[in-house]
Amino acid sequence: MELRDAIRSSGAVRQFTDEEVPLSKVHAVLDDARFAASGSNRQPWRVAVVEDTKIRESMLELMQPTWDEWIAAAGIYETPFNAIDYVTPTEITPNIPNGMLAEIATIPVVLAVAADLRRIAMMDNGFERPPMTGGASIYPFCWNLLLSARAHGLGGVMTTFLSRAEAEAQPLLGLPEHHALVATIFLGVPVHQPTKLKRLPVESFATLNRFDGPPLEA
Repeated sequence: MELRDAIRSSGAVRQFTDEEVPLSKVHAVLDDARFAASGSNRQPWRVAVVEDTKIRESMLELMQPTWDEWIAAAGIYETPFNAIDYVTPTEITPNIPNGMLAEIATIPVVLAVAADLRRIAMMDNGFERPPMTGGASIYPFCWNLLLSARAHGLGGVMTTFLSRAEAEAQPLLGLPEHHALVATIFLGVPVHQPTKLKRLPVESFATLNRFDGPPLEA
């Protein structure tokens, strides 16, 4: 697949066939992903390939409350869990079904991705707002992983629900000290690979010289 085609047609996949994905293919995907850029090439990523069914089921138990809160918050806020004006909803219905999470025990590949915070230059550390810049050293790896999976005939999706329960997930996954749980990635052979993606045009987010400048036109 041409690079531009892959970039413009790799949508999130949440439903997978029961076709097994061998560890050799997971290794090949990670072998591609490791070429992602990171600050000073420190490569802060760690990946746990979770095959144990009991661990997966425990991951579901930790993610379910976040999903329940997400659904409750979605009716109140434009963006649930946002860092500006989010307040936990007072009424949260428990155990709201989530088709993908419910299948976590049988999803072909479940990856927990962590980042060593000692190896990330957090340029906005100490700001009054939550820091963001550290993601530049870890999420390119996650995206490389998803693109490589696509090239290997797989589909996938990156989630951060488990990150909300990082403290509880730490002993479950053996998350090392000074590491952040940055993503959980699901992979498998897609039931359907979405390719017609809806995205805003360049003119809606790119401007000349300043953020309040005129739109960048083709």
